[in-house]
Amino acid sequence: MAGDRSGSGGFDPSVPNIARMYDYYLGGKDHYEADRRQAERAMAADPTLLTVIRENRAFVGRAVRYLAEQGIDQFLDIGTGLPTQQNVHQIAHAVDPDARVVYVDNDGQVVAHGRAILADSANSTVVEADLRRPREILDHPETRRLLDFDRPVAVLVVATLHFIPDAAGPQEIMAELRDALAPGSHLALTHASPDGLPDLVAKVVEVYKRTNAPGTPRTYDQVAALFGDFELLDPGLVWASLWRPERPVSREEALRTWFYGGVARKT
Repeated sequence: MAGDRSGSGGFDPSVPNIARMYDYYLGGKDHYEADRRQAERAMAADPTLLTVIRENRAFVGRAVRYLAEQGIDQFLDIGTGLPTQQNVHQIAHAVDPDARVVYVDNDGQVVAHGRAILADSANSTVVEADLRRPREILDHPETRRLLDFDRPVAVLVVATLHFIPDAAGPQEIMAELRDALAPGSHLALTHASPDGLPDLVAKVVEVYKRTNAPGTPRTYDQVAALFGDFELLDPGLVWASLWRPERPVSREEALRTWFYGGVARKT
């Protein structure tokens, strides 16, 4: 799907990889011919796909900035993808230079790049772990070294959960993550949905069936359920470009992002 920032492990340059495809969309250099071909097919299926991706990235920026301004100084970014411009630690550190950030991905290439970039950072790190096994993330020594789960943590699961099939239990995964958080913690996520443009989204899904991680778009109610009993902040769960936008966004423009986005707080 358009905004994925995760991988599914292993290395085979002949199989289109969703993290490398995302890197290609963003103008990066860490991709192979198979990734480029499949990314071009996805962009042919949705000619506005690059806008969808930019809106997803913009949501990350607005959400992290807001949370840092509210005093959140611990961030757990799951499914980070290959490093790009304005990563979570850069956004958070612009507000609070002491903010701590743990990136998580299960793609070895992503992890290697992230570690190289963060080699000199004392308060940011990258962990190789899989969202499908939450305890692997929560109990990782590097996670525990930087994050204090007795204090509020902001968990980001952006454009990642639609790569978790129903059979893997996304509701149970998110419940385990939510239960590990202290009151005052926040959950920010975006998720692909067929609600607004079902035919177009179905075409993109078909392209992603031939990658290392097929997608499962979900309805509004299914995405809202991933927040559990956390309290959604205004304006609630909306098309991602409508979440506290920095410019006027029409309903038609927002609909074309086909990603829901929201931020919720544990009371």
